[in-house]
Amino acid sequence: MRIAVLAHLRHPIAPPFAGGLEAYCWHLADGLTARGHEVVLFASGDSDPRFTLDAVVPVHHERRFPGLEHRGDPGLRAAVDGAYAAALDRIAAGGFDVLHNNSLSRLALERRRTQVVPTLTSLHAPPYDALRWFVHDSPAPGHRITATSAAHLRAWWPDGAPPRAGVLHNGIDPAAWPWRDAGDGSAVWSGRIARVKGAHHAIAAARRAGLPLTLFGPIEEPDHWEADILPQLGGSVRYGGHLPGPVLAAEIARASVFLFTPCWDEPFGLAAIEAMACGLPVAGFARGAAAEIVGEAGHLVPSGDDAALARAIPEALAIPRRVPRERVLRLFTRDRWLDACEALYAAIRAAAAPSPSPASRAAS
Repeated sequence: MRIAVLAHLRHPIAPPFAGGLEAYCWHLADGLTARGHEVVLFASGDSDPRFTLDAVVPVHHERRFPGLEHRGDPGLRAAVDGAYAAALDRIAAGGFDVLHNNSLSRLALERRRTQVVPTLTSLHAPPYDALRWFVHDSPAPGHRITATSAAHLRAWWPDGAPPRAGVLHNGIDPAAWPWRDAGDGSAVWSGRIARVKGAHHAIAAARRAGLPLTLFGPIEEPDHWEADILPQLGGSVRYGGHLPGPVLAAEIARASVFLFTPCWDEPFGLAAIEAMACGLPVAGFARGAAAEIVGEAGHLVPSGDDAALARAIPEALAIPRRVPRERVLRLFTRDRWLDACEALYAAIRAAAAPSPSPASRAAS
């Protein structure tokens, strides 16, 4: 198939990844290409050049409009809308069999566009007013919508999802997150350093539990870093930086427990399954999709309760390391995810195909 992958534009689609959405789009393009599909990645022009890349904007918009993603800036909104509209016009004229839309843009959901190119839209954020109506209005024979978890799907459709919306769990390559049979007794946390990710709770809980803790990930909110994280570093708590995937995997695999601290309704939790693949049980907050993703591989407590999280750490440490690894192998592999993507593409294309006319049926 000839497949267009439309990405979000806040960060480049390139390692080391700024977050889960960037990792998702990169692995999608990489995995589909490896399976023999002709893939064009529509993303910022500073994304990974190994892909066939159609630059929606020359550079990611966090460089041009730093810190304005969630502030309703009219200049950013106009620039992004114009860029997406032009890219969607190119996709419509590009002879694509299917579009996998990960953009979070309302423009890709318009029926006049999804009627031209069969479209799969994958949602990657909790519901918000600027997109909710367009998502609810958009399912059609040639357009399906996926959420990353059952909890995420319920958040978008509390009264029940329509038939053309469903769950598509994320997946990772287990070989990229190698299992290790024992840890060094420390805790680890990985993710974007932003308030909604809750690294400050991980620090508080690790100190209460008396475990060393290392934080990994990009500093997304400098003010949060300066006020809430940097003053807490030192002694048994350190920041390990924003590392490339293979180096990060080796660092995580050395630890004994992963602290997962979402302070928002986390749609999935990619960092959790990466750590689980390495054999780390999870101590974390039961928020968003956490219970669905972690399952028997961890111990979860109410969100924001540092004392409860500290008590959960020894509960998680008692879980054998094979348990989280086996859960990932059973439910969250990249092959399983790509199989599901291909099946959805085929179903969308079949549903979008015009029905034969009575005359042509009679002739056949």
